[in-house]
Amino acid sequence: MPVRPVPAAVLALIVLGALGVLLPWWRDTAGVAGAAGWLTGAGRITGLLAGYAAPVLLLLMARIPLLEREVGADRLARWHAFGGRWLVGLVTAHVLTIVWGYALTDGRGVVGEGVEIVLHYPDMLKATAGTLLLLGTGAVSARAARRRLSYETWYYAHLATYLAVALAFGHQLSTGADLGDGPGLALWYLLYGGTALLIGWYRLAVPALRDRRHRLRVAEVREEAPGVVSVYLTGERLDELGARAGQFFRLQFQAPGLRWAAHPYSLSAPPHPRFLRFTVKAVGGHSAAVARLRPGTRVRAEGPYGAFTGRLQRKRKVLLLAGGVGITPLRALFETLPGELTLVQRVRRPEDLLFERELAAVAAGRGARVHRLVGSRAQVGDLGEALARLVPDLARHEVYLCGSEAMTAEAVRALRAAGVPRSRIHHESFVF
Repeated sequence: MPVRPVPAAVLALIVLGALGVLLPWWRDTAGVAGAAGWLTGAGRITGLLAGYAAPVLLLLMARIPLLEREVGADRLARWHAFGGRWLVGLVTAHVLTIVWGYALTDGRGVVGEGVEIVLHYPDMLKATAGTLLLLGTGAVSARAARRRLSYETWYYAHLATYLAVALAFGHQLSTGADLGDGPGLALWYLLYGGTALLIGWYRLAVPALRDRRHRLRVAEVREEAPGVVSVYLTGERLDELGARAGQFFRLQFQAPGLRWAAHPYSLSAPPHPRFLRFTVKAVGGHSAAVARLRPGTRVRAEGPYGAFTGRLQRKRKVLLLAGGVGITPLRALFETLPGELTLVQRVRRPEDLLFERELAAVAAGRGARVHRLVGSRAQVGDLGEALARLVPDLARHEVYLCGSEAMTAEAVRALRAAGVPRSRIHHESFVF
């Protein structure tokens, strides 16, 4: 399978940008001597890298169509989360080393130097507020804390990141001597200004324009299983959305308690010129409230997003492996992907099986196969052995995988052990 060039090119561009950001420091630093010099130098380097990383991380989540289509929203989210941890570390190191280095230079205590910097250096009060906001966002984004938060709380906390970056920007200009007043400063303005424009366009203007053009509304809410419903949306000129099976939208239902946060929901049927179908499992307050939506409720939709589509397919034999409600994007792909398809559903209870009649009809119509692995891990046994029984030539298949983080990790290990190359395992995470 050919290497997909866009993700690698994006990562290379990010690394090159980081190296370019350090060039002014390298050019203007003739030498470093003494503890104060080393600490101050470390503070300047970490400050430059943190200042560069902040807009880059925002760009990754700016809903830029090329990135969403070629890189994939879940991969962008993983990069964003990984980079966010580095950003918090860089900001922390920047604060500590700069204050310590300046304290040694001025012959003052670290606490006194910190107070002096915050109260008397230009734009430092705003930068301090931005730093505290950023560190707070990092704290609530930690894995242990994230499990205890609702999606809405996490979502609103992340909005503070934009304010944090804006508050810190003035400090970068007024105290960032490495930027100078020539091309480096102009490029810094371009980086931050361009990021603001792209976010404003793709996250605010485009959704608003599409909302006016397509006028999406809830047509029907249909129960599929206990705690699971399918939401049918109708609207105008839906074919112009350009949606593909396997993609998702971020939906804001204009109903009390739902209108202020956009949640990602996958298409659970191939897009149709007259309707879009999304299947939602009640796992939180927002998704549970979706089941109570009334026909006619307006919906604001961002998307379509995601690279989890037929564009990834290179082999004729395809295995679709779904864990629980992860069947939703695979249900749409099962109907549209060409070739010889095998679908395996992994659930704990028979009542968790979704779309049984639909899948049986699609399988019969195209000569595909549907298998079900129902029960606890002790009842089903090793996933790799189960897949080997159901799909004897597993190593010759391309695999589309969607499920919980734990199930996805287990499945990837089993598939790799069975000889499926990593390049032929495509998976989409529920974590955004």
